[in-house]
Amino acid sequence: MKPSLPLLAVIVIAAPAPLAAREAVLAVPAGTASEVAIGIARATNASIVIADPALGRTQVAGIKGRMDAEAAVAKLARASGMKAVRVAPRAWRLVAAPRSAPVFARARPAGMAPAATTPPGAPSAEAEGAPITVTASKRDLSFAEMPGQVTLLDGAVLERGGVGGTERIMQRAATVSSTYLGSGRNKLFIRGIADSSFTGPTQATVGQYFGDLRLSYNSPDPDLRLSDMERVEILEGPQGTLYGAGSLGGIIRLVPRAPEPGEAQLIVSGGASAIAHGEPGGDAHATLNLPLSGETATLRLNLDAATLGGYIDKPVIGRKDVNRTAILSGRAALRVDIAPDWSADVILLGQDTEAEDSQYADRNGPDRLGSSAQVTEGSRARYGQAQLVVTGRLGDVRVKSSTGLGAQNLTERYDATMPGDPGPARLFRQRNQTRMIANETRAWQPVGGKGWGWVLGSSIIDNRNTLTRVLGPVTGTAPATGVRNTVFEITGYGEASYRALPALTLAAGLRVTKVEIGGAGEDVSRAAALAGAAVTAKRRETAYLPSASALLDIGDKGRAYLRYQEGFRPGGLAVAGDFVRQFASDHARTVELGGGWGQPGRGAFDIGASLSYTRWRNIQADFIDESGLPSTANIGNGRIWAASVSGSARIAGALRLEFGATLNDSDVDEPVVLPLTRLSRIPNIARFSGRAGLNWRRDFDNGTGIEAEGWASYIGKSRLGIGPELGELQGDYLDSGATLRWGRENAGLTLSVTNLVDTVGNRFALGTPFATGRAQITPLQPRTIRIGFDARF
Repeated sequence: MKPSLPLLAVIVIAAPAPLAAREAVLAVPAGTASEVAIGIARATNASIVIADPALGRTQVAGIKGRMDAEAAVAKLARASGMKAVRVAPRAWRLVAAPRSAPVFARARPAGMAPAATTPPGAPSAEAEGAPITVTASKRDLSFAEMPGQVTLLDGAVLERGGVGGTERIMQRAATVSSTYLGSGRNKLFIRGIADSSFTGPTQATVGQYFGDLRLSYNSPDPDLRLSDMERVEILEGPQGTLYGAGSLGGIIRLVPRAPEPGEAQLIVSGGASAIAHGEPGGDAHATLNLPLSGETATLRLNLDAATLGGYIDKPVIGRKDVNRTAILSGRAALRVDIAPDWSADVILLGQDTEAEDSQYADRNGPDRLGSSAQVTEGSRARYGQAQLVVTGRLGDVRVKSSTGLGAQNLTERYDATMPGDPGPARLFRQRNQTRMIANETRAWQPVGGKGWGWVLGSSIIDNRNTLTRVLGPVTGTAPATGVRNTVFEITGYGEASYRALPALTLAAGLRVTKVEIGGAGEDVSRAAALAGAAVTAKRRETAYLPSASALLDIGDKGRAYLRYQEGFRPGGLAVAGDFVRQFASDHARTVELGGGWGQPGRGAFDIGASLSYTRWRNIQADFIDESGLPSTANIGNGRIWAASVSGSARIAGALRLEFGATLNDSDVDEPVVLPLTRLSRIPNIARFSGRAGLNWRRDFDNGTGIEAEGWASYIGKSRLGIGPELGELQGDYLDSGATLRWGRENAGLTLSVTNLVDTVGNRFALGTPFATGRAQITPLQPRTIRIGFDARF
């Protein structure tokens, strides 16, 4: 077994039939071996795989001149010290050539300066680099060809300091925010488009995807462990044309590492953590890549387990550090080559997250981490999905079909004892069950050298969500009104782009979705169900979601764009007293102006910025009804101005600065359901949020190295929700962290610290909706120190 991590670049841009050599004029700039491989593959219609990420990061000179794919691959292999192995008529795998020095850094005599990794006069990979392909574009657009704001987070970077969940994304992307009820219970927001604080029947404003398939429809973020990810891609919204309903704010796409043919590998990591004012915790991770039939079939397995120490005290019931959380997560991926240029992937993933109690505290209590709740709260979130993905090509056209079955169950317990009530403690328990069947099939042709490209696709989604509730004294709860929502969607979409001028690319697209909405009340009387038959009768609607953009190239590295996009969410049913009521679909239209310079994390400097205006009609949102329970309605129309900026700069040598910020201004006008004072702002969105980080690396003569990073983020003030009961302010805090790793490429030790200054803060001003008279906060996890290891065999 080789001490390497499977990866790195799997690029398939191959022509199907012609087996004869096909020459092309190459002008691939210098970069890492994986980046140059991408450039060669795109230019020659070949498939190139680099098995070892360490070798993939080797700096090599550019490949220029007229040659066929075989000659280009051979030249790359010589430049990078690798061996090219042909695995198909137009496919190669680059593997390590025999060597005595460690892969992490070649040994050199003491006192010698580091060997130059780029020939004199050639541009470095950091300065140039091959194009970054954004797979979320659905047609292999490069980063420079994307008319919109895109954030790319490297999977290896997200694993630094131990495997985490969605919070790792928010630590690195200033435009992404969240509620903080707990793991597996939160709602995510992008670009200031947020609806409410609770998990109700409304569809999310952010589409979450694992590969090409949606993780959920109208369920909370499952908070999957971000282990063994190639990267995470964030597209700011709306993204209605390509992704349909539930992408008003944008989409977050998890791109897992694919099974690596021909490489048997094991990767393990783990750590122990200590929380100030709380309990210790620990985590472990393992990845196994196992060839089953040469290079034809490969299995990749992932397993994650974590226990997160508690730090909230509940003196009323005599318990300390109550909010311990246990997470068990697994994933299996089987890839089979079924024919030349065609493959099938079977993917299974699941996660079980159980929180023993809640993570909120009293705002004005004697203990900053204490809660006066009178019952044991907590939650259990279970998620599972199975996928079958078939990928191939017909001539120059590529085809991909993804079919999936997903299930998500969330059970939550809340203290329903009203403040000042001398009676027995009361409990509210809510169970949210979702089942979804989905298929997306698309065909596309990349832009390439022709100057135009397109994608055509269709999708079908069948989703069922059931919300049931019980309420009453802890010793005798009784059923309360619940609701069941069903949605069936069938969609066709297309998008095309054309380079009208050498520096100007125009694009347009359209999505047409037909939706059938149904449902019923749960735990309601037969008489109420009959009387409300018209309310629960099936409804049908058709949504048209157009898009258009213009992209202008400015010099070699600059770009500017103007984009128009729309998004929507279908309506549904919500609890209303003893029965249910309808709420209508909402619709967002956005105009965005933006641009940038360079590619993320490369060169001396890169930056991207945008300014957008959104008009949001019939906003779906949750609020506290007259009975004190969460409910949903269309609360009015709103407008949102949003500005964002992100980038990085090389300060000196190997020290690099990263930065990002977002500014939001919004209001809700024409309130149509709540007899309240005028609604002033969209909830849960801070006017200003910002982040800055530093990264540094140093390699030593003995083959070891040190990597260090530190970051700090500020989250501004926001409002909890809709209505006076949810008018509490939250936010206005600083979070921070630092990570240090020492070791070789195949083994290392890690020290990480989060919440460096032990800030309490207030991430979310709600723990239970039944105690709105008792001010609540959700504090940051206190300062946490983790010591960990990682090894690859």
